[in-house]
Amino acid sequence: MFEAIELGQSLSKADFKTREQELRAELLSVQRTLVESRIATLIIVAGVEGAGKGEVVDRLNKWFDNRGMETHAFWDETQEELERPQHWRFWRHLPGRGSIAVMFGGWYWDPIHQHAAGTINDAELDEAMQRTRELERMLTADGMLIIKLWFHLSHPAHEKRMKKRRAVSRHVPYVGNGQSPKEYKAFLVAAERSLRLTDTGKCPWYMIEADNRRFRDISAGQVISKRMNERYRGHRTEDPGSEEHDPVVTISDHQKTILDKVDLEAALSHDDYNKLLTRYQSQVNELSWRAYDAKRSTVMVFEGWDAAGKGGAIRRLTNVIDARLFRVISVAAPTDEELAHHYLWRFWRQFPRAGYMALYDRSWYGRVLVERVEGLAQKHEWMAAYKEINDFEEQLIEHGSILFKFWLHISPDVQLQRFREREKTPWKKHKITDEDWRNRGKWDDYRRAVNDMVVHTSTGNCPWTLVSANDKYNARIEVLRTVRDKLKQALD
Repeated sequence: MFEAIELGQSLSKADFKTREQELRAELLSVQRTLVESRIATLIIVAGVEGAGKGEVVDRLNKWFDNRGMETHAFWDETQEELERPQHWRFWRHLPGRGSIAVMFGGWYWDPIHQHAAGTINDAELDEAMQRTRELERMLTADGMLIIKLWFHLSHPAHEKRMKKRRAVSRHVPYVGNGQSPKEYKAFLVAAERSLRLTDTGKCPWYMIEADNRRFRDISAGQVISKRMNERYRGHRTEDPGSEEHDPVVTISDHQKTILDKVDLEAALSHDDYNKLLTRYQSQVNELSWRAYDAKRSTVMVFEGWDAAGKGGAIRRLTNVIDARLFRVISVAAPTDEELAHHYLWRFWRQFPRAGYMALYDRSWYGRVLVERVEGLAQKHEWMAAYKEINDFEEQLIEHGSILFKFWLHISPDVQLQRFREREKTPWKKHKITDEDWRNRGKWDDYRRAVNDMVVHTSTGNCPWTLVSANDKYNARIEVLRTVRDKLKQALD
């Protein structure tokens, strides 16, 4: 692969000066069009050590208007990053719509160097690259332009460059980055395998010979300009709506759904409720501290019908967990900043540190519920979200997180009764809105959406718990019991 670009190409100073003036004007112009079109651009700069990646990025910061541009390096993982899933550090630095981000190595850096060092094998590298393909597919389907540049040096040029670097540089961290001939070869083997697995139609790799600095910089600028102009003109190699997905389970208004299996007659007496509440709350309190000591994050998702009692169930949990250990996140309509990113971005940012808890009142499942039913997401977008959400949750679980997903189910009659009670109760009036009444008219649409959601996202590692919530006492105890049982199982 790499031998094909070892051609000894170069550019004279005079040619570089002429081309640089033209290229800079092109880049500034297309940057403005992408800002106006609210298109996010991510440039991944990777390649052989000593190829001058830092010099290229410095040049780009001069050519672009860098007020709309950020640069991120991922040399060392901070303690904050180590306490969260691996991709958390990248999600928090993704560019918003209309801005540019440059990442040194990005999500390619660690897997390639780990394989070159022998700490992961071929299968583990392939798995990491498959996850990378899915991440890039998801981001480009959301409208992001990803430009991947690989800078290559021939072996003689690499040896010469590294010898000079060792003599003068005191700033760039070295982690066995292919300085010796043996390391260089192992690095290229890992790199070639990674590039082949992630070179796709919408996210191709561009390999640039870096022996000559002027040729390297102009080539990089030309690739970026070309890709930005293509993206602005809408010249895509693949229509996101044409992607294949698992077929969604469709049901008619009168067919049974997974929700029909919930026993809405389940109920508890006041005395039984109080006895069980005291017992389970005490156990959950103890288990929350055990999770903290074990550095295991806990994430709880609460979804359900309006007035199903999500807030009451959450309060019965948080009343007995130390306030320093948890955070309740109420998910409302996204802000302008959140709308400028992929829909999962705001949830990645809020992920708790190791040992802490996050309780979501509504969650990322809004993509396949509210956004689906209200037409805020196109069909290909919410259909793709099933796999995206499963992959997201799988990463949380692989990190050691304990994940709960609750759907609180009530009947339409009980919902109507609770709506009317809220209207009459002064301290509950704020809970009932015109939107709540309007949503009742779409009960069957939401019923179908919930069925599809459970079918596609209730996995072996992270199943949905469907809670019978016509009786509030029963719902609260069922949630507490589930949390108690799963925390104990995970920690034992």
